[in-house]
Amino acid sequence: MIRNLLIGLAVFLLAVAALVGVLIVNTMNYGGEPVGGRVELPAPPEFSAERGAQNLSRAIQFRTITLASGDPRPGQEGEWLALHAWLEETYPAAHAAMTKEVVPGTLTLLYTWPGSDASLKPLVLMAHQDVVPVNIGTEEDWDGGPFEGAIIDGYIYGRGAIDNKGSLVALMEAAEALAVAGFKPQRTVYFMFGHDEEVSGSGAASAVALMKSRGIEPEMVLDEGFMVLNPSPLTGKPAGFIGIAEKGYVTLEVIAAAAGGHSSTPPRNSAAVNLARAVVALDENQMPSALGEPPASEMFRAGGKDMPFAQRLAFANLWLLEGAVDAQLSKIPAGNAMIRTTTAPTMLAGSAKENVLAQRATATVNFRIHPSNTEEEIIAHVKKVTKDIEGIEVAVGQQGIRGSGASNVSPTDNRAYAVLASVAEATYPGSPAAPGLVLGATDARYAEAISKNVYRFAPAVLTPDELTGFHGTNERTSVENMGRLARGYAQVILAMDAPE
Repeated sequence: MIRNLLIGLAVFLLAVAALVGVLIVNTMNYGGEPVGGRVELPAPPEFSAERGAQNLSRAIQFRTITLASGDPRPGQEGEWLALHAWLEETYPAAHAAMTKEVVPGTLTLLYTWPGSDASLKPLVLMAHQDVVPVNIGTEEDWDGGPFEGAIIDGYIYGRGAIDNKGSLVALMEAAEALAVAGFKPQRTVYFMFGHDEEVSGSGAASAVALMKSRGIEPEMVLDEGFMVLNPSPLTGKPAGFIGIAEKGYVTLEVIAAAAGGHSSTPPRNSAAVNLARAVVALDENQMPSALGEPPASEMFRAGGKDMPFAQRLAFANLWLLEGAVDAQLSKIPAGNAMIRTTTAPTMLAGSAKENVLAQRATATVNFRIHPSNTEEEIIAHVKKVTKDIEGIEVAVGQQGIRGSGASNVSPTDNRAYAVLASVAEATYPGSPAAPGLVLGATDARYAEAISKNVYRFAPAVLTPDELTGFHGTNERTSVENMGRLARGYAQVILAMDAPE
């Protein structure tokens, strides 16, 4: 008997040793190779970060604010038209080299820089002119006025500094410098500057439709999205992220129906109570994780070599530890959003008076759709989770922002991604580039109609503190970033123009 116990213990220990060995080997081999290829970047012209900063300061002063779909309303186009005129005045060489169009029925700008080789598919570089408003009463909280474009201690402050006039100005800085240097592209380059990205993106949609009608099929489309984060929340070290996909958007109405009546004699299962049960059920039963699928899987692998050992071990052995990793990421809002379709109850409505029981109580639930899911799957999930709760109905919301599915996942094994990864790593030397999933919506989603190579990246470096400026107080970017952006965009143009 003792002999059998010893044999059993030996077998168990050997199995444990083998398991530990597999875990260690997988961990040591995880993240050794970057995702996608790399290219040698051509030397761009010299850029003045200070000039770029001054021009961004001026661009911020144009109050191109959009509040709702359809903005700017007829008669309110003045700020956009003034911005257009200022661009012509400020970038004469770029305007001489390119043809400018205002997309019919919009204020969206489409510039064409014709290439000499019609066999090469074109390059499309995007930014947007409009900005979100500033919350009333918070203007005094800014270190520099939100529409003053103040430059303080090496930073340009103002609405649009990051989202997205910094990129718009830097693209024009790049075009101006390249044109002055005598650059003549082989591959046609388009600059598309949407006028209403913050509310609907109808301008970009119209521009893409126009390009499609002309048979234009870009080799690469580049829009806003990620940048180099210093430090990255994933590794604690600098890392560049290139958006290869973006989430979709759908809002559902979860409705609880009941008899209603006087609040003095309430039933145990009123509409409000059943609605509350439904909301809690949805919160406790999230959509499935896509932890092992791109873009998340590629992003984690690309950053693997910079992860702490325990974190690296977990990601390298998802076959065993996926449940634990999922549980930990799910506790972090940004981490949870990266790996699944998110569920966000945002609005509640019931009766019109405090002593009247609702006959219909409604929860508005917003879902940001992961590329692994569809709107139909989300509706089926909500119905399944709430099927045992009395009186629950589910319908697609008819108010607010029009929904759209998640984007396709763009490839990482082509020249377009290799160029962007190389530019990202040159933006902050020593920072690895990784593919990522953009959590919000951009104008790039429309470009899928003309290209499968749609990416979301700006060659700038931001800290977590600076990221809080997105749609918030003290939106700002550094003067140094204006030099990085112009240089990086020029490198994209030159590298995509060079022979493969």
